Amino acid sequence: MGEHRVHDTSDEQRTRRFVRAMLNDIRALEVMIEQDLIERNTHRVGVEQEMYIVDAEGYPAPISDQLIKGLADDRFTTELARFNLEANLDPELIGGDFLRAMERGLDDVLLQANRAANDIGAHIVLTGILPTLKDEHVSLDNLTPEVRYKCLNDTCMAARGDRIKLEIDGVDHFEFSHDCAVIEGANTSFQFHLQVAPDEAGRLYNLAQLITAPLLAVAANAPVLLNRRVWHETRVALFERTFEYRSTPELARNVPTRVGFGETWIGDSVLDIFRENAMRHHVIMVSDPIDDPFQILRDGSIPELSALSLHNGTVWRWNRLCYGITDGKPHLRIENRALPAGPTIVDEVANTALFYGLMQGLETDADKIPQRIAFEDARLNLFSAAQHGLDTRFTWLDGRRLGARELLLQELIPVARSGLEALQVPSADIDYYLGIIEARTKSGRTGARWLLDSLENVPVEEREGVCKEAVKLMCERQGRDIPVHDWELVAPDTGAEDMKVDKKVGDVMTTNLFTVRPEDLVDLATSTMEWRHVRHVPVESAAGELVGLLSTRELLRLYSAETETPQQPIPVSKVMQTNPLTISPDIPLDQAFVRMLETDSGCLLVVARGQLLGIVTERDLLEAAVALIAGDRKKS
Repeated sequence: MGEHRVHDTSDEQRTRRFVRAMLNDIRALEVMIEQDLIERNTHRVGVEQEMYIVDAEGYPAPISDQLIKGLADDRFTTELARFNLEANLDPELIGGDFLRAMERGLDDVLLQANRAANDIGAHIVLTGILPTLKDEHVSLDNLTPEVRYKCLNDTCMAARGDRIKLEIDGVDHFEFSHDCAVIEGANTSFQFHLQVAPDEAGRLYNLAQLITAPLLAVAANAPVLLNRRVWHETRVALFERTFEYRSTPELARNVPTRVGFGETWIGDSVLDIFRENAMRHHVIMVSDPIDDPFQILRDGSIPELSALSLHNGTVWRWNRLCYGITDGKPHLRIENRALPAGPTIVDEVANTALFYGLMQGLETDADKIPQRIAFEDARLNLFSAAQHGLDTRFTWLDGRRLGARELLLQELIPVARSGLEALQVPSADIDYYLGIIEARTKSGRTGARWLLDSLENVPVEEREGVCKEAVKLMCERQGRDIPVHDWELVAPDTGAEDMKVDKKVGDVMTTNLFTVRPEDLVDLATSTMEWRHVRHVPVESAAGELVGLLSTRELLRLYSAETETPQQPIPVSKVMQTNPLTISPDIPLDQAFVRMLETDSGCLLVVARGQLLGIVTERDLLEAAVALIAGDRKKS
């Protein structure tokens, strides 16, 4: 969806012209296929590299506009969030040393981006979801200021109401509510393409669909979202659920989602995908002026089919069929969009080696796929892989049930090797890249597993420190091209110097809260305090709004008052503080110390955008101070 000169759909006449042009483009594509104008017997590959921009501390840096200016390189473009970049490599013919050429091209992209970022105190990180991402980073302020992204955000919010609400069950339960769609910018991917001829596009598209699940299982690299451990590849759930545009009646009728795997195997006519996109999904942005494709064909030229391409770019299938022009020749290509960025360039190229090897090695059997496996099983395979990574069990061809590692090691990697040999890829390259896949599969250490294992047994309030160290190690190891299966787990640096300079309220707050409602009995609150050994219990409304605080101080007043006897049930609302002290998670710790001393308060409630995030108590600040003193003593 690289078109920048777009408009929203508020102008009905412009929108109607666009829809008419899109339908003309589909008809023109049909004519071009009938007249054999689409390039065939040529298979090119290409890649798109998305990346995060981070600051010196490993947090997202919303400076893509500065980087684009500093790079002055037309390979780079913006993404939805201002802390992301995208780079596109020129297509290359498949075969020979194309994998090494791809690696060199990606190395150069990463080098140039890092140089530009380093000049302004930032760095580039390749990962599916940045583990240090916080709520405040996915605000409307970080939406890239371009019309196409505003259209996406506005359409999403119009469909979802005033807030996007997400819920994902994973290792931890993830819930999120926000007033914009920038949360989708949490996703960064590594996309790769394969050019196909019209008469083979259908069966090869089905093949790409089939193999995406095991490919995702071995490439998963997005397990943490906003400090919660979710799926091994959380991008799949996050993308699909953020851009959920369907109305309640459409959901009831099982209208296909705009982001997804699809609804069925496709037949011989690849036009069915483009027609389905036009029939099922409303236009959400338009462009003008729009040329007449039939007149262009009559003039002996090739039409860009810009209306079709723009609309097609707003339907996000995990494998997407696209039209394009290379060296003046029109072509069709399959874009695989399911895999995450990172952890390193060599890991990414190894993933493409598996994909292209399988596309070649299984090509002769591709037309039999619809008879050998139900589409729903292939779709469920993808979601299982996203949830469980290499621990997935797949329903495979002919009804067989296989674990991901068994399927990869015993069947798919050997087939991919044969496919790459048929493409005349040098044996050393095959051994190198598929060797990475094999080692990753045997060890079980994907990028997702590396981070999940690093976070195992780490308390929620300490995860951020581990994630910061993880980002630091990502930067270091991707620069040295050490594949992720060779990475050691994170050993976080919790030194006092970091606390002195960097620590904020959000770093020490307790997030595992026990809350009560105003209508609850005081007895429930006192029991909660006794059972959990806490002295402060926040009070929230049924809608999750912070309305008060109940502490041992209020309870002592209640039970010591001569005019009050706790014989009758008393609601929390009669006793609670109605205006508790609150603080932002971004406030430095020294300011939190001062505020607690000045107000003689035993705790501060941590709030952002009206939502209760956590609590900081005297004990939390005392423990932070002890760590700081101990660190200073050790340093001296």
